[in-house]
Amino acid sequence: MFNVTTKSMQWGEETLTLETGKVARQADGSVIATLGETSVMANVTFAKAPKPGQDFFPLTVHYQEKYYAAGKVPGGFFKREARPTEKETLTARLIDRPIRPLFVPGFKHEVLVMCTVLSHDLVNDPDVVAMIAASAALTISGAPFMGPIAGCRVGYVDGDYILNPEVEDMQNLRNNPEQRLDLIVAGTKDAVMMVESEAYELSEEEMLGAVTFAHEQIQPVVDLIVSLAEEAAKEPFDFQAPDYSDLYAAIKAAGEDKIRAAYAITDKQERTTAVADAKDAIKAALTEEQLEDANLGSALKKLEASVLRGDVVKTGKRIDGRALDTVRPIVSETGFLPRTHGSALFTRGETQGLVVTTLGTGDDEQMIDALHGTYKSNFMLHYNFPPYSVGEVGRVSGPGRREIGHGKLAWRALQAVLPAATDFPYTIRIVSEITESNGSSSMASVCGGSLSMMDAGVPLKSAVAGVAMGLILEDDGSYAILTDILGDEDHLGDMDFKVAGTENGITSLQMDIKVAGITPEIMQKALAQAKDGRMHILGEMSKALTGAAEFSVHAPRIETMQIPTDKIREVIGSGGKVIREIVELSGAKVDINDDGIIKIASPNGEAIQKAYDMIHSIVAEPEEGKVYKGKVVKIVDFGAFVNFFGKRDGLVHVSQIENRRLNHPSDVLKEGQEVFVKLLGFDDRGKVRLAMKMVDQETGEEVAEEKKSENADG
Repeated sequence: MFNVTTKSMQWGEETLTLETGKVARQADGSVIATLGETSVMANVTFAKAPKPGQDFFPLTVHYQEKYYAAGKVPGGFFKREARPTEKETLTARLIDRPIRPLFVPGFKHEVLVMCTVLSHDLVNDPDVVAMIAASAALTISGAPFMGPIAGCRVGYVDGDYILNPEVEDMQNLRNNPEQRLDLIVAGTKDAVMMVESEAYELSEEEMLGAVTFAHEQIQPVVDLIVSLAEEAAKEPFDFQAPDYSDLYAAIKAAGEDKIRAAYAITDKQERTTAVADAKDAIKAALTEEQLEDANLGSALKKLEASVLRGDVVKTGKRIDGRALDTVRPIVSETGFLPRTHGSALFTRGETQGLVVTTLGTGDDEQMIDALHGTYKSNFMLHYNFPPYSVGEVGRVSGPGRREIGHGKLAWRALQAVLPAATDFPYTIRIVSEITESNGSSSMASVCGGSLSMMDAGVPLKSAVAGVAMGLILEDDGSYAILTDILGDEDHLGDMDFKVAGTENGITSLQMDIKVAGITPEIMQKALAQAKDGRMHILGEMSKALTGAAEFSVHAPRIETMQIPTDKIREVIGSGGKVIREIVELSGAKVDINDDGIIKIASPNGEAIQKAYDMIHSIVAEPEEGKVYKGKVVKIVDFGAFVNFFGKRDGLVHVSQIENRRLNHPSDVLKEGQEVFVKLLGFDDRGKVRLAMKMVDQETGEEVAEEKKSENADG
């Protein structure tokens, strides 16, 4: 009934297995990839004809994590997997980016790739497994896919690169000083296609070494997919890339000079208008038959690309007149908004981000429900890209895949320099509002995010800046690397290479390549040029920081204290009664964790001190020989009970009240009276013994021995 094909290999510490032929047999390609005990099923389908008039490639990648894969039930009310999580969205992008450029040019049939996590061993992250499964499913599907690709994750410990480190090792690198890198690389047999990373100030050489190491490690996986395809691949789909050379020649003759003149305009809005007018003029010169050709859009784009790319490589001059390695003018401003905790307006050419930092308490941490467990995050970065930022109208909805991806890239770049939670116990939320965009708004978010956190008084280890690099690679091997690319250069170029970091090293690297000819030499030169750009931007950013930023008066103050874990129950009280009373009486927010770390938060310093004193009185132990202020709570024949240390009471024996004989304690004391007492110690049963007679009841100071002797003699 089944025609099953299975291929396996040892890969690092685990066995990698690819299987097809048993499940989802009606899909064009279906592969279950298993690494260790983590399994992902990838199913590929593609339309056998394009939609009429469609001039783009409609590829959709979905990645789904099923909670049953880890033996869990989804949280929430409906107990069903709902909208994609951030991890699912980012992984879908991770798979999309390296496979999209590898479809045969001109192929515009709809393609759907669905990756489903079936099993998760909590050791091997399913994102890399999904990428391999998707590549294998595409390779055997018959679709015109020029793969296969493979991917892997790389860690970096003590100068050694680690292949596919465990999930736990990659969790919260900020608190794991041994791990300095979380890098994912995807590529073909011959070239690297995609890089995504979170790093802790790695040098350019260390980062390039990690990418090279990853490319070496994926080679046997590519071979394994080829081996599977040799036995299980379907007949290649009969697709011939359309020949529109005649149409292109007509378009070029009708308007190459007009397109060239339009791209000579440096202002973005004027240039956009001029390019649109040039296209209209070209269309006016075409025949009715040429205007109805489905390849019209592709031919126009090809003309734009040839004009833009050729001029840059030949002359070294770019659309806006800059040299290849020049960064656009930068203006940075902090304290832009009066009421927020921290804010910055970062403008680089025609790209601008208004970035705001808000400081919160432990209650504001984000709860993340992941396959490998539930955890909290005290650092969030949200990126918004409204239509007006590029002068367009459009439907406004929730964040899309692009916004989530750009926000995560900026998050990775900044979180490497955050202070330890023990030193700065705040939840930090950054919101980047992109108000103008013409190239690399994600890197503007990094720069603005760094400035706004400094404005909020966050003690960053170092300022962070980011720059987007581009590449134009011609057929003859000549190329140009561009610093701080414009939107058009990104759209019509061959590489999008974003590097963020401090003066000391790289904190994030993201690379997408549209051609399969990037050499290590080109990557090395791009990294070096990016470093120069980053240093220039850091210098411009420093002009906005004239002095140490004051902590906002509107932000909560947080004090931390450590208590013994066996005292946690006493601070919380039965049903939370004690901690609620502390919050009500002090006016401060109190958060306590299982390790006995208590965070007390309030904009009011007095409220923090009051809560601190109340907690201290519960958990601290009274010291023998020390004087305390207390209150008489009960009088008996043999003495008085005094509440002197939080809720702790002790007995002042009648002989210890005054240096004279008393008939009854009530001769000098009454209930509710405040007195000073000295802790003499504890009796055999642990009862507290107090004394008043050696303490001056007016000042609370202990009476000297000579004075006590005189009183006794008198």
